[in-house]
Amino acid sequence: MDRVDLIPPPGENAAVERDDVADRADAYAAAPLLNCLLREVAEPLPEPGAHRVYRLPGGRLLRVRGDRRPAEPEVAAVGGWQRVGHTELVKLVAEELDRHTGLPNHELPAEMIDSRDAVAALLTARARATAPDDAYLRSEQSLITGHPHHPAPKARGGGPVAGWLPYAPEAHARFPLTLLGVREDAVVEEGDTSALDTLAEAPPGYRLLPAHPWQLDLVDLTQAFADGRLIRLGTTDFDAWPTAAIRTLYAPERDLFLKFSLDVRITNDIRRLWRHDLLKLRRTDTAVSEAFAAGPAAWLSDRGYRTADFAFEELAVLVRDGFHGRLRPGATPLLAAGLVEGFDGSPLDGTADPAAWWEAYLGTVVPPALAAFADHGVVLEAHLQNTLVAVDADGTPVQALFRDAEGVKLLPDVSRAAGWERLVYCLVVNHLCEVAAALAERRPGLDPWPAARQELARHDLPEAAALLTSPTLPGKTNLLLRWTGADGADARYLPLPNPLAAP
Repeated sequence: MDRVDLIPPPGENAAVERDDVADRADAYAAAPLLNCLLREVAEPLPEPGAHRVYRLPGGRLLRVRGDRRPAEPEVAAVGGWQRVGHTELVKLVAEELDRHTGLPNHELPAEMIDSRDAVAALLTARARATAPDDAYLRSEQSLITGHPHHPAPKARGGGPVAGWLPYAPEAHARFPLTLLGVREDAVVEEGDTSALDTLAEAPPGYRLLPAHPWQLDLVDLTQAFADGRLIRLGTTDFDAWPTAAIRTLYAPERDLFLKFSLDVRITNDIRRLWRHDLLKLRRTDTAVSEAFAAGPAAWLSDRGYRTADFAFEELAVLVRDGFHGRLRPGATPLLAAGLVEGFDGSPLDGTADPAAWWEAYLGTVVPPALAAFADHGVVLEAHLQNTLVAVDADGTPVQALFRDAEGVKLLPDVSRAAGWERLVYCLVVNHLCEVAAALAERRPGLDPWPAARQELARHDLPEAAALLTSPTLPGKTNLLLRWTGADGADARYLPLPNPLAAP
């Protein structure tokens, strides 16, 4: 892939283009940061009009326009309201959280700025890139906003743009995989990794190990190359496309997903394939595969991993099922997060009957997630980025596909109550609430919640019945988690109003 030039070509419109990109980057970056601030620490005030007004912990008043993606933040000042740009918003958030928690944090504000600057680079690159013809890939590569309730969803570890942009899904990147040979006595693997051996041929005494080229730039393997434990074998003769997860790539020619380690913080965690997760992979994936053995929904199995004993986490690669034999014939898979973000050809924009579309969506996504929990003790991480929804030729949802064993929890490893809370957050708060809001935004007058209540009421599950009467839902506090330096895998929740509760 040609590397994308980040500097606009000279010409009379260059300054206008830069100003436009800057303004759009500010808006994209401000929306999820405001969502976090307003959800986690602000007090809503009953103020009529086009704005929503909030009181912050220090007593300042903040108002915004919009609901799902808040915009145009302003603070109350002498003589009226004063507009707050992204840089000023970061300072305001830092001051309020310092006051609210009593803890300083110099790292997260830098990540917020990095996230905004990454958006600007992505917008510039995206304007000159060619989107894939395939609707599935377009949906995976559509996430300019990203996680709608994270303070820095597009931060890329603070590294130079030239280091990560060639591998960014949002810039419609595609690239060949780097091929390594690992000396046979250093190979560690578990499960079915046979797909890796079809990518190329390793010389005698070595096993093939594909690598993400960005990861190779991030780790020091000089000694392993020098002593022969690792050798370079060139690159694949086909391109792989980064999905929304960035470190998970899809090779359409091979119908193969590969998930790699990336020593970069993306949202709440350093995105390595951690040893403890890999060692429990087979047990977890087997349990989920059994839960999906019957029924219309599908599980994209994480069938095995291969790595080197001297760089167990750094060089690990996980083999994930493709679509063949799992996708309903004639159906097109689409990333749920892409439906929320929007992309060219999204059925959310084209459906003639949004109410029927929503009922079909609920009918494909909700039953398999609840059945996995109720019948098999499997807690899917069924959030927007781990759920694919397959649609027919008319754009109607006909099948759900779930992925990523790393995020799955099993009962009784976690308590039933904790597992249910996690499922409700992932499936309802992170997923259904976002799709419902995006649909209602496009189709004013549509109330998505009666259909959601009806779908949940169909299931003979005590927790589902209780959910329909609970006044609150669990909302994850990503801003406070990051500000207080919590472990990336931690989840702490605060109560949110429950739109599923019958009026």
